[in-house]
Amino acid sequence: MASIAMVFIAFLSGSFPFSVWLGKLLLGVDVRQYGDGNPGAANVFRTGNKLVGVLSLILDVSKAAVPVGIAYFNIGIRGPVMALIAIAPILGHVFSPFLHFRGGKALAVALGVWIGLTIWKASLVGVIGTVVGIALMTSSGWAVMLGLAMVLIALLFWMPDPLLFTVWVGETLILAWTHRYDLRHRPVLRSWLTRRFKAKS
Repeated sequence: MASIAMVFIAFLSGSFPFSVWLGKLLLGVDVRQYGDGNPGAANVFRTGNKLVGVLSLILDVSKAAVPVGIAYFNIGIRGPVMALIAIAPILGHVFSPFLHFRGGKALAVALGVWIGLTIWKASLVGVIGTVVGIALMTSSGWAVMLGLAMVLIALLFWMPDPLLFTVWVGETLILAWTHRYDLRHRPVLRSWLTRRFKAKS
């Protein structure tokens, strides 16, 4: 019963739209009116208030890391139920009942899941891969896919756990769906990189 309850708790925690709430409470704006229109921390940064943006980012990461970490490390849940607990915050963010089941792209929440499961190992690799992808490509969707590919490599060589692979598959499918508009187009290198290639040729 505790395991099933944690699935619900993790989903509920992930569904809290902290960026929207903080935007309205501290900035007096709806962050969904900025950027890509999603209720995520990225659009809080686009309002120009970096402090509230950082706070929103921390809360979005934590709302996954805390329930997943408690279930995995404190309660010791394993197996298929743990995989459901790990995916639940992402689904909660993407389909938030507080926003009429319309949520964000869940990148920060996905990072929180890996923090909850592996502390810094998979999460750090994923961040590095995504940052490199953002530096190299114009599409954030393809950058996210590069980050996930780096996580998979880390799992294969460092943490070959079937549970972690299951979570990776579920997370990748969800993030591919939330970034589907970016992924419809081939990845495009940033102009500084193409200029460098042209200069060498």
